[in-house]
Parts: sequence; structure tokens; C-alpha cells
Amino acid sequence: MASSDKISVRQALNEKGGKDVWWRLLRPHTLTASFIPVFIGSMLAYSHNSLLHFPLFLAMLAASILIQAATNMFNEYFDYKRGLDNEHSVGIGGTIVRDKIKPKTVLNLGYLFFILAILLGIYICISSSWWIAGIGAGSMVVGYLYTGGPLPIAYTPFGELFAGFLMGTVLIGISFFIQTGFIDTDVLLLSIPTALFIACLLLANNIRDLDGDKKHGRKTIAILLGRRKAIVLQSITFLFIYLLTAFFILSGKLPLWSLLVYISLGSAIKTIKLYKGKTKPLELMPAMIATGKTNTLYGFLLGISLLLSVLFY
Repeated sequence: MASSDKISVRQALNEKGGKDVWWRLLRPHTLTASFIPVFIGSMLAYSHNSLLHFPLFLAMLAASILIQAATNMFNEYFDYKRGLDNEHSVGIGGTIVRDKIKPKTVLNLGYLFFILAILLGIYICISSSWWIAGIGAGSMVVGYLYTGGPLPIAYTPFGELFAGFLMGTVLIGISFFIQTGFIDTDVLLLSIPTALFIACLLLANNIRDLDGDKKHGRKTIAILLGRRKAIVLQSITFLFIYLLTAFFILSGKLPLWSLLVYISLGSAIKTIKLYKGKTKPLELMPAMIATGKTNTLYGFLLGISLLLSVLFY
């Protein structure tokens, strides 16, 4: 790739120096996948008992974001070590390959974030149950093994499954449990739309990176299906999410206030349209970002609807 192409990549990604280097390393557009489930789980708990332990909510939120950010750092480090990322790669923080931060620094920062999450986890366990420690430890191991270890999860067709389950269902379940002291089937069922949105966020990432991932031996769902069918899969998943939400409202598992989530339907439709005629990573970046925004909007509106159902009962 010519030098001018390199510059165009940096310009297109609007990458700057200074503190922005470290901000990009966190991959902030992915962090909604940790914030939204905690918010929804906490609001589900609030709708059950009309009480919210705010320090626990903040601790859970911070721990989830730290684990997500650390996972992103491990992703940056191990993909670089395996030769998957280079200075022209799209969808990475670029901290190592473009900003020349030492790989070991990125790895150690990921470990530091894990340690901070563990300290918050101890407080959460003391305030709720030590069963949370086992679940949290398992989630951290999976976060590390997502791109680390001899057979990274990200290199298999199971990345979306693990991400959706752990960051959707598990996070919502834990967030509910630490507030109420129990978990029920309805909470797990209501976590499904959020889990699917998070899976779609990863699917969008893999659609964007399909060509590069294929060259490096990955076997993601996007690669196995092909780009066109993978986009169809994301479209069908979006449709299923909104139909499932309607079922939950009609069956009384969600309040009528949850009709607010359909404000995000336009964003979902726009996201799918952004794929049309696009094949290059830079061209597909807006579709991935839009997927994250749709997840955020849906999740925020769902959480607010649960809050309103208590305030205006």
C-alpha cells in the first residue's frame, strides 16, 4: 500500500496523537456492550423491588467496562503478535502498529485493568454473594482467551455466541442478582435481545474484517457464510429482536413503556442499508459503528422504559 493510502487510512479514522492514543486503545465504540447490559439488569432489578443500591450499580458498571477494555487490549496485543494487524488495519486502536506504543505496555495495561476489575469484584461479592467471584473469573478468562491462548475464540465460529452470552445474558443476570439476591427465568429470557445485539456487533466487526481474517486462517461466521449471507443473518437477527420484544410486551414480561424501544428501529434499518455496495474495511466501518449505536439506543430505551414503569406505576 502506498504512503498516500496510509495517510488516508489515518485521516479516515480521524486518528490523533496525545491522550487520543490511549482513548482509541479502549475502542470506546465497543464499550456500550458492557454498559448497556449492566443498565438493563439493574433497571430490571429496580422494576422488581423499587430499590437500587447505587454504589453496587456503579461498581458493576466500572468492573464490566474495565474487563471489556482489557479484552480489547488483549485483542490488540495478540492480533499484532500473530501478524494479523498492521499499520493499514481498520477497526483496531492502532496503538501498537501506528502509534508505536510497545506491545508489552498494551498487554500490561490490560492486566492492570483486570486487577482493578478484581478489586471492584471483591466489593461486589462482599455486598452480595461470593458466587459472583466464580462467574466473574470465568468471564475474565474467556476475555483473555478471546484472542489469546493456542486456539483463540475469535478465530472460530463461536465468537458471537460467547460474546452475546457472556456480555448479554451473564452481565444482565449478575447485575440483577447483586441488587435483588435472586435470579429468575424471566430475567434470562429478557436478556436475549441484548445478547443478540451484542452478537450482531461482533458479527458486524467480522463482516468488516472478513477478507483480512480469511487470509490469516480465521473461521468466523462471516467467513463461513460469506459477506452477503452474513449481512442477511444480521438483518434477520435485528428483525427477530424486535419481534421478540413485541412478544415480551404482549405477554406482560415487559411493560407497555417498552414500546419506546421501537424508536431504535429506524437506526437498525439504516445500519443494514449502510452495507449496500460496500466491501472494503473503511467502507464498512460506518455499518459497524451504526450497529453499536443501535444496540446503545435500544438498550437505553429498554432500561428507561423499566424505570418509567416504576415511577408511573
